[in-house]
Amino acid sequence: MTVLSSPRTVRPDSPVRSKGLIRHALDTPLASLYLVLSAAGLLIGLGVLMVLSASSVYAEVNFADPYYFVKRQVMFLAIGLGVAWVLSRLSPKTLRSASWPGLIITLILLMLTFTPLGVTVNGNRNWVQFGFAWTRLQPSEFAKLAIVVWGADQLTRKEKLLDRPKELVPYLMVTGLVVGLVLLQKDVGTAMVLAMMIGFVLFLAGTPLRLLGAAAAGAGVLIVSMVAISPNRMGRIIGFLNPSADLEGINAQPLRAMYALASGGWWGVGLGQSKQKWGMLVEAHSDYVFAVIGEELGLVGTIVVIGLFAVLVATAFRIAGRSDSSFTRHVAGGVGVWFLVQASLNIAVVLRLLPVVGVTLPFVSYGGSSLLATLGAVGLLVWCARQEPAARKVLARRRGASKARVTAVVDGR
Repeated sequence: MTVLSSPRTVRPDSPVRSKGLIRHALDTPLASLYLVLSAAGLLIGLGVLMVLSASSVYAEVNFADPYYFVKRQVMFLAIGLGVAWVLSRLSPKTLRSASWPGLIITLILLMLTFTPLGVTVNGNRNWVQFGFAWTRLQPSEFAKLAIVVWGADQLTRKEKLLDRPKELVPYLMVTGLVVGLVLLQKDVGTAMVLAMMIGFVLFLAGTPLRLLGAAAAGAGVLIVSMVAISPNRMGRIIGFLNPSADLEGINAQPLRAMYALASGGWWGVGLGQSKQKWGMLVEAHSDYVFAVIGEELGLVGTIVVIGLFAVLVATAFRIAGRSDSSFTRHVAGGVGVWFLVQASLNIAVVLRLLPVVGVTLPFVSYGGSSLLATLGAVGLLVWCARQEPAARKVLARRRGASKARVTAVVDGR
């Protein structure tokens, strides 16, 4: 006799049902768009909060205003959101047409750093100032944005020819010029970010590994040479290799960052309660803001930050994989690589997994140029999400319905 087993009952809150709901949510046409907006929005909000917390003491001592830095950050945030909105609404043709002008403007700004308009900060001549201090810009941050858009346009045009070395020469010459100008500014950290971005984008585009290896070797030799001729950078390498040496000099900042992370424990000492930001941890509101997050919000806070970056990067690659346009695919992949490389470098430095390279944590660190550039990148990512085939159909239907309602209202009058 055959015994029929009763069907298994799945509780509404069971893991199986939860996985099904998550999978269903991710399969909706606008899922990528909402993921980008949610992850970026949370990182931006956390960034404003942490800039206020980490900079308040330094701002009070030096500018007699504990809100000095956060007010500037909010000002650039407002401008950056406008830039992001404009970029997210451009047509593909307009965006591609703007790639060359954007690159040329960026190159001009990079070259202006070597003129009397250039300003040296912490040994790097990577700023341009037009009159007042609030007009100071860091062109190398906008170079990342320009390379993503211009590079996507160029790789789209030559997508089927990337296995021929000569076809990559113009791309490598232009991007090499950008990296070279940044290196001449003595900003090795940003040059590393740019070089790694270019390499990963070429890899995602399907460039043969032998060509990537040759290009990587050339870039590596150049960057190592720049490090070798700089006593300050060599000191950072030596300090990284010997953590117990020069604890009041080259290893002071990495050591205090570790103190901040260690004192935070699981849940942190509380928002605004950091001790390291009281003059001990220099650049607490910029390069080392992740250490303040670890101290005030604990291990849980740092994991949340890393998780948000993971969602944002994974969504960028998801958009690239779902796109039916080569240009959109290259733009989304380029933005994803940018966020992945820069966030990883910053966090690795704070965790003492790498020598100090001087790059900010996107969205979270203080910096007007950095915030404007990263918000522009978010605008591009939103644009890419709106270009997904399923998303285009939904948005087209919504626009049609909206026009129909407007027409009905007008006719009713």
